[in-house]
Amino acid sequence: MRIIIPMAGMGKRMRPHTLTIPKPLIPIAGKPIVQRLVEDIAKVCQEPIEEVAFIIGHFGDKVEQDLKKIAQAVGAKGSIYYQEEALGTAHAILCAQESLEGKVVVAFADTLFKADFQLDTNADGTIWVQRVEDPRPFGVVKLNENNEITDFVEKPEEFISDLAIIGIYYFQDGAYLRSELQYLLDNDIKDKGEYQLTNALENMKNKGTTFIPAVISEWLDCGNKNATVYTNQRYLEYIKDEEGLVASSAQLQNSVIIPPVYIGENAIINNSVIGPHVSIGNNTSVNSSVVSNSIVQENATLTNGNISNSMVGNFVSYEGRQSDLSLGDYNTLKD
Repeated sequence: MRIIIPMAGMGKRMRPHTLTIPKPLIPIAGKPIVQRLVEDIAKVCQEPIEEVAFIIGHFGDKVEQDLKKIAQAVGAKGSIYYQEEALGTAHAILCAQESLEGKVVVAFADTLFKADFQLDTNADGTIWVQRVEDPRPFGVVKLNENNEITDFVEKPEEFISDLAIIGIYYFQDGAYLRSELQYLLDNDIKDKGEYQLTNALENMKNKGTTFIPAVISEWLDCGNKNATVYTNQRYLEYIKDEEGLVASSAQLQNSVIIPPVYIGENAIINNSVIGPHVSIGNNTSVNSSVVSNSIVQENATLTNGNISNSMVGNFVSYEGRQSDLSLGDYNTLKD
């Protein structure tokens, strides 16, 4: 089994946090978004993960090494491919064409999920979906009486289905997917000016490929600050009974911890109230503050703060009062 992860986007909706690191490396409950994604896919696959291929921009050597370590953590080889120009989802996946062999999962790195199923690797293809109240903003799938996908409909104005496509796909034959993606590029078949995966899916379906849905129990978006803070909250609830959420090297001095929280290595919490639903990164210091429902990244210092529903980046120095914050890396703010 191979996992293909396109993640070359610039993450503009997450600025200022994506000015210094790619969005998929922003931490959720102490681990980067993309690491959570890889680990959760591995849990539902019934086969070992052989390779994880990351399609990125030129993010630098450190990011590439971090990504390879994420693959190694699930026993897989990490491969790096580059997308030089944003030409659509089909083009992005095809950038990793050398890894499109055998059974593959394609997962776009701005979404996380909770699933209660094991992936049926005998299926031709599987589209992961979530039931939504209002399907109009999403791509949806329509099913027949045999629970097979008959149509892919993008942002339907009239009700077609409430099964929204979340951006994770399984293909039994990666080489077949590769050839269908290449066909789009060779014949300049575009939708809204870009080469789209959904066009390849439609062609495969018309040629006899049977796609089935895999309905997840929760779909978590990391597209903007508020959504990412909420995803952090939900993940902390998922893992609240795991060991090691508060690092043994963390120093807690005259403070109250309200679970679930994650506190990283060598963090210092002094005269503060932390939680619920807070992630504190490595080497961060929180002094005389109240922090709830927030992500504070690494090497930051918070003093006299009362913050909630906030994201605070790496190497931030903050001293102030109650706020709803979105501070990027290396900022200094005093009220």
